[in-house]
Amino acid sequence: MKRREPASEAPSATPLHRRRFLGGALALGGAALLPACESRSEASAKPAANAAPLIPDAARPEVPDLRFGIIALTDCSPLVIAHEKGFFKKYGINATIVKGASWAAIRDSLTNGDLQATHMLFGMPLASTMGLLGSPKMPMVIPWLLNRNGQAITMKSDLRGKVAGDPKALKPFVEEAKEKGAPMTFAMTFPPGTHAMWTRYYLGAGGVHPDKDVALVTIPPAQMVANMKVGKMDGFCVGEPWNARAIADQIGYTAVTTQELWRDHPEKVCAFTAEFADKNPKTVKAVIKALHEASVWLDKLDNRPEQADVVSRPTYINCPPELILGRLQGRYDYGDGRNKEDKDYMIFSERGCNYPQPKYALWWLSQFRRWGMVEGKPDYEGVVKQVMRPDLYEEAMKELGVAHGGRSDAPETLFDGVTFDPKDPEKYATSFPVHALKG
Repeated sequence: MKRREPASEAPSATPLHRRRFLGGALALGGAALLPACESRSEASAKPAANAAPLIPDAARPEVPDLRFGIIALTDCSPLVIAHEKGFFKKYGINATIVKGASWAAIRDSLTNGDLQATHMLFGMPLASTMGLLGSPKMPMVIPWLLNRNGQAITMKSDLRGKVAGDPKALKPFVEEAKEKGAPMTFAMTFPPGTHAMWTRYYLGAGGVHPDKDVALVTIPPAQMVANMKVGKMDGFCVGEPWNARAIADQIGYTAVTTQELWRDHPEKVCAFTAEFADKNPKTVKAVIKALHEASVWLDKLDNRPEQADVVSRPTYINCPPELILGRLQGRYDYGDGRNKEDKDYMIFSERGCNYPQPKYALWWLSQFRRWGMVEGKPDYEGVVKQVMRPDLYEEAMKELGVAHGGRSDAPETLFDGVTFDPKDPEKYATSFPVHALKG
């Protein structure tokens, strides 16, 4: 298959906070910083190799033509593979894949109806439903988790051999920079999203306050490496392949992977607006069924070379496939002399990956509370019930005849030894010595 170059849109420059970053923004909008890597492109739906079977009227999608948003990250793979392998077609969905410039752009396109479903950071549908952190208030739902694991915190080369998995080793460098009036700068991809929470949790566990001791800024994923290359940041948290790219370019190393912070943590989701899901439940279930088949295919390691080849194309991630494949197979070169065969690589289906567990949303709300993103105790149960939709997941799996483990309220313990009990998220949220609690 001949690769098509994506159409590009020139990003506009925006003033930055504290330091000048390459043509981008720190604000919640997270506009594209550099051209090319995340320019918007579309891949028109292609028919499956075999003609799609007839869809029973009872399961026929109310809306067959759907536009799916993605960001240039390896964990967009379930949507891409469902499209490329004809799984969407199999369930009556005519898919168009749209690559967005930033998470804010993806959110806004879902909000205004330009997209009907999207690859999204866990936390974003919660923030949009609550109207937090600059998000227009728009109720959204999560009926499907796309993946777990597979992100990392990258540090600049100057810290190689000095800072790794223990964040306490970072604190002296943070204090020195702060005393000199030039605080260290760390980047994440979107304030209520996964990379922001992993960064905050890691820093907080090391006694570093992410809002007082360092500059914490927002940069789209594909622009992380370029900004570190010109010396504009000390560390960043992002998904692959951008951590591997930093090592290949010899400008940074992996300090810690996110699966080392929290094994099998939730990461990206397939999100819909609540209005669309309520009006079109058969459409949502058709999407879930296609994603199930794609995810099972993805978790067969023999398929991962093909996965890397497909998602690396210009219309999707736009990078060499070898930068994607190694970590997909659990082969981690940290770039600082450490090498690891990691059994907790990114998964898409195994170990109950896709079930929209309410406890994960409770954890996110606890972190919104901890970092002062909400004032006072949030409506934990009310918001979670509104956003998490295991009912849609369970109905789709029942129609497929697929067994699943169901809901789990088991506690989760992160790398610092602190245990989250979903039965009391408020107690957990207010227990941390490093926090920004309000009310």
